[in-house]
Amino acid sequence: MDRSTGLVWLRNDLRISDNPALAAACKESDAVIALYIHETDKGIRAPGGAARWWLHHSLTVLAKDLAELGISLMVESGKAGDVLADVIKNQSVGNVHWNRRYAPAEVAIDKEIKENLRKDELSVTSHPGNVLIEPWMIETGQGKPYSVFSPFWKTLRDKHIEQPLQKPRKLGDAIKAGNVDREYKAPKWSKKFDGVWATGEKAAHDALDHFLDQNLEDYPEGRNFPARDVTSRLSPHLRFGEISPRQVWHTALARTQSHHELRAPTDKFLSELAWRDFSYHQLFHRPDISSAPMQPKYSRMEWRTDAKALHAWEKGMTGIPIVDAGMRELWQTGYMHNRVRMLVASLLSKNLLIDWREGERWFWDCLVDSDMANNPASWQWVAGSGLDAAPYFRIFNPATQGERFDADGKYVREWVPEIKAMPDKWIHNPSGAPKDVLKAAGVELGTTYPRAIVDLKESRERALEAQKNL
Repeated sequence: MDRSTGLVWLRNDLRISDNPALAAACKESDAVIALYIHETDKGIRAPGGAARWWLHHSLTVLAKDLAELGISLMVESGKAGDVLADVIKNQSVGNVHWNRRYAPAEVAIDKEIKENLRKDELSVTSHPGNVLIEPWMIETGQGKPYSVFSPFWKTLRDKHIEQPLQKPRKLGDAIKAGNVDREYKAPKWSKKFDGVWATGEKAAHDALDHFLDQNLEDYPEGRNFPARDVTSRLSPHLRFGEISPRQVWHTALARTQSHHELRAPTDKFLSELAWRDFSYHQLFHRPDISSAPMQPKYSRMEWRTDAKALHAWEKGMTGIPIVDAGMRELWQTGYMHNRVRMLVASLLSKNLLIDWREGERWFWDCLVDSDMANNPASWQWVAGSGLDAAPYFRIFNPATQGERFDADGKYVREWVPEIKAMPDKWIHNPSGAPKDVLKAAGVELGTTYPRAIVDLKESRERALEAQKNL
């Protein structure tokens, strides 16, 4: 029996170039099969609805890209070990490759599968995953994992980041791309993302090039203003591995060689990319961070149960304009500006004292970039339970934040049109506006737009008291 066929098990690495597992398989074998599994294993966190929309479109593009190399993409559903065993048997596979992943349950499953396949005398190789540097390759002077970002970043920036790999060789004539549709489909509500996003490897590199050409110079300051379109919007492409962090890192650095004035903004941009690695560092070294507080004392936190307030928050009907704008942007586009993410998370976990896990779950379902590490790590950072969290007394005031970073109300007016006629002075605080101002703007609180569901000053004091009690 011919056992020379190579198998690449794809997970969060849906690209051709700088794909270590794919490159190794193509080098080792004359015939290669690519496999994506919608995993049903216990402990594997299934993608949310918005991410399933992205995944379907990304796999469709990837199938065509692989077909150009003479590689077919198989898409299956089931327990990973069972699916792999069937494919290996039916396709006469002799060697298996995959890029590593870092969540505790994923690591355990991959380890078990590797051991079982090697018992069957198969060659199984795992490769560096979708990070700048693997979590165990960076540690403090005491040989421990980092818990604070600043020294982590200082160490990371001095590490050697591997150069990206080139696109692998063509293994044969182009073939027809297979159908990636399976029963694991996106919900109907995600169809609204059609036309909002371009998916796939080329789209990812186009987004990076556009950012570096048009927005990098303004990035350090402009990234704080949600109405300014100066962020890279690479997060969903990175989440699905349509572009690797190594490619982003080296492409950005290459620009500074000929544009020295871009060194400072590039450094800021790369530090934000490093936050992603820091999240994976936390994911790998700790229990499941999507459910377990990284600071144990937060397991004693007395969260409030308020279904009505939670629903208002989810639907962007809190009566606090910049929060409502962010939540509506999320629902309509599968994305939210990063500063606004902090504000909506702070309102839920601090002012409303609703468990951060409720918000994390909503983001997980609604974000196209709902990342296994970034999503829970960011929520814990805002809630105060993260390792390098904001101090407990730092509670964002969304009204004053709106006045500072959306002074003319452009962002709010785009997503909360029912108050667009409010003057700039009151656009971020309609609940505090005089009656004649509301009337002139055609706003009737409680009817055309909600009254604020929480008093920001009183709820801040309540949150401070609750956290002091820990």
